[in-house]
Amino acid sequence: MEATSSQGRARPRTVPPVVAARWALWTFVIVNLAIVEVLFLNAGTGQNGVLTVAKFFGLHAAVLLLFQLLLVARLPWLDRRIGMDRLTVWHRWVGFTLLWTLLTHAVLVVLGFARLDDASMLKTFFALAGVPASLLGMLAAAIVVVVASVSARKVRRRLRYETWHGLHLLLYVALGLAFVHQLQETTTFTSSAFAKIYWWALWLFAFGALVTGRIVVPLWRNAYHRFQVTAVVPESDNVVSVHVTGRRLDRLPARAGQFCIWRFPGHNHWWLANPFSLSAAPDGRTLRLTAKAVGSASAGLRQIPVGSRAFVEGPYGAFTSLHRTRPGALLIAGGVGITPVRALLEEEPAGDVVVLYRVRSEHDAVLVDEVRDLVADRGGELHLLTGRTGEGSTPFEPDSLRALVPDIAERDVYVCGPPPMTSAVLSALSGLKVPHRQVHAERFGLA
Repeated sequence: MEATSSQGRARPRTVPPVVAARWALWTFVIVNLAIVEVLFLNAGTGQNGVLTVAKFFGLHAAVLLLFQLLLVARLPWLDRRIGMDRLTVWHRWVGFTLLWTLLTHAVLVVLGFARLDDASMLKTFFALAGVPASLLGMLAAAIVVVVASVSARKVRRRLRYETWHGLHLLLYVALGLAFVHQLQETTTFTSSAFAKIYWWALWLFAFGALVTGRIVVPLWRNAYHRFQVTAVVPESDNVVSVHVTGRRLDRLPARAGQFCIWRFPGHNHWWLANPFSLSAAPDGRTLRLTAKAVGSASAGLRQIPVGSRAFVEGPYGAFTSLHRTRPGALLIAGGVGITPVRALLEEEPAGDVVVLYRVRSEHDAVLVDEVRDLVADRGGELHLLTGRTGEGSTPFEPDSLRALVPDIAERDVYVCGPPPMTSAVLSALSGLKVPHRQVHAERFGLA
């Protein structure tokens, strides 16, 4: 019997949305790399062999730079299918690839001109720095080196998110410098009419996607919907829910399981924003976030006056029923990770659903009464897994999961919680041979 495609149910057996999105993304990359290879071969050689190789790396650095823009442009079609967390991981690794490609290009340029002029590399470096086009490229490369350095894990952990994010914004300066640098390199832009059209089209597309996704869409949505706080409800000593309404919210393309980036002008500085999941399925009238006081921004949510304006970016995320493949579902949450799971439960039809909720104690179980009621209404099972990690409580070992949910390999599994818990669950699911297409995980964080 074929499954239906309605929200909360398994989709027909077609190409999974995440697979289609990955195919589209990587096809885009491969096609553009192939075009760049053809342009490189047709443009002829440089003044010597070293400069020819330097040009090869420079052209590929430009493609990587533009690919970086697409990964962080927050394009809805990609985000809903792949997820911002996965796109951010790809952005990180492409960034380090870009770093080494740029450094290789820069070193080869200096070496090539040094050989051409029979001069030392240091003397050649300063001579090139006096040429505007070369200087712009050097400045762009220097910014990329700085941003990559502060993005290394050991350094990143020592910096506040706001500091790291502010330095990361320098990449947009590097993009502008790189564009002008490439524009002034006549062999790149004017080797043929096709080359000129191609590079202009690629840069305009990448910049257009970034500006649209990061600036135009958020500003338009906030101007149209006029988000406003209607209630602030303490859920426990350190957890609070904020209810937000707005104009024509039925037109906001939000789904249960997604998150938004929230700003409350007057409550915190403009640059302090937090990603919070929707803790209730969007109903076209209100949005609800539920947050635990783990930082100054989230701790201060209790003091937001009713009637305050809210600035909302999103919704984002692929942790939705769009990716359902099986009739049965297992929803696993840890701590405040219950918020998107609780929202997903509202879309879950009556039938086969199991919820595993991991907390230190029942007192720490956020929204547990709502979750219990939703599970009961759907004839499902709720297992409240209490205890501290390291005290002999190992509910996410493969054998423990199989004991709780014997048919786990036949279900879609949604996982949301602290990174160590999420990693442990994903490792166990792999050991239990749960097909990868049935596993859906949400990892918090924008960095």
